[in-house]
Amino acid sequence: MLAQLEGFATALLGRLSGDDLGVVAADLRALVDTVRDQQALDSALTDTSFAPLARGAVVRDLLTGKVSPTAVRLAAYAATESPGPEVPRSFEELAHVARTLAETGSIELSGLGLMAARHRVAGYADAVLEDVATERFARIETELFEWARTLEANPALRRVLLDRDAPLEARLGLTDDLVGARGDAVALSLARFVVIGGRPRDVIGTLDYLVDYVAAAREWRVARVRSARPLDDASREALRASLNALTGKPVELQVDVESDLLGGVLVQVGDLRLDATTRGRLGTLRDAVAATRGLVSVLDGPADNE
Repeated sequence: MLAQLEGFATALLGRLSGDDLGVVAADLRALVDTVRDQQALDSALTDTSFAPLARGAVVRDLLTGKVSPTAVRLAAYAATESPGPEVPRSFEELAHVARTLAETGSIELSGLGLMAARHRVAGYADAVLEDVATERFARIETELFEWARTLEANPALRRVLLDRDAPLEARLGLTDDLVGARGDAVALSLARFVVIGGRPRDVIGTLDYLVDYVAAAREWRVARVRSARPLDDASREALRASLNALTGKPVELQVDVESDLLGGVLVQVGDLRLDATTRGRLGTLRDAVAATRGLVSVLDGPADNE
C-alpha cells in the first residue's frame, strides 16, 4: 500500500469498532467490486489526464450519501494521492485493511525505509488534521518542534525513545508523560504516531519533517484572493464552496482588493493557482472541479443502465 495512504487509513479506521468498522469494510468491498466489474469505470479512474485533486473531488462527490462518510474519505484520499493507474489497487488494499482490522482487531504496519515512513506519518497527519481548526495549527507546529528540541538536548530521553529494541509501550509512555502533560491533544496524537509509524532512529528527523508538513497543510487552509472589487457574500460563499470541494478541506478566505486586476480574480491556495471572474460568479473555479465531466458521465452511466 502507498505509505501515505497507509497512515491515513490507520488514523481513520483506528477510530472505528464493531458495526461501524464492518460497514466501512463492506462499503469498500462494494466499491472494489464495482470498479472491477465495470471496465469503463476502471478506465476513467486510471486516466492520467485527470488531475489528482479533480479525481478525488469527483470520487468524493459521487460516493457521498451512498456509502459511509469514512469510506468516502478513504476512497477520495486514495483517488487523490495514488498515481492514476494504481487507484483501483489502492481501493482493494483499503478494503483488505478494513476487513483485517474488523476480523483481528489490529492493523499491522509494514516495515518501511526512512522517507516512506515519514510519508506514512504525513498521511496520518492528513487524517487527524482534517477536523482541526486552522488557528490551532500553529500551536501544533510549535509543540512538535519543541518536543524534537527536547529530545536533541537530552541524551537520556533519546536513548529510550530511539531504541528500536525498547518496548513500544515504554516509548509511548515516555511520549505521553512529556508531551501529554502540557500539550495539545492533536500534537500528542501525531507525536505518538511518529513513534508507532515512523522509524525508531529517525524520531527527531520525523518530528522536524512533520513540523514542516503541518505548516504546509496550514497553507492549504487559507486561500489568498486578489480581486478587482470587493466580493459580495454570495461570491465569497461560491468561492469557498468550490475550494472546499476541490481540496476536500475547509478553506478560509483572505481577500485583498486590487483595482488593477480589471475584474479578474486570482486565487492562491497551497501550491494551486486559479483564475476566476466575478462576472461569471467564480465559474472558472467551478469548472476546475467539473473539469472531469467525462469522468462524471462514465461514473454516473452504470446507474442509468440498472
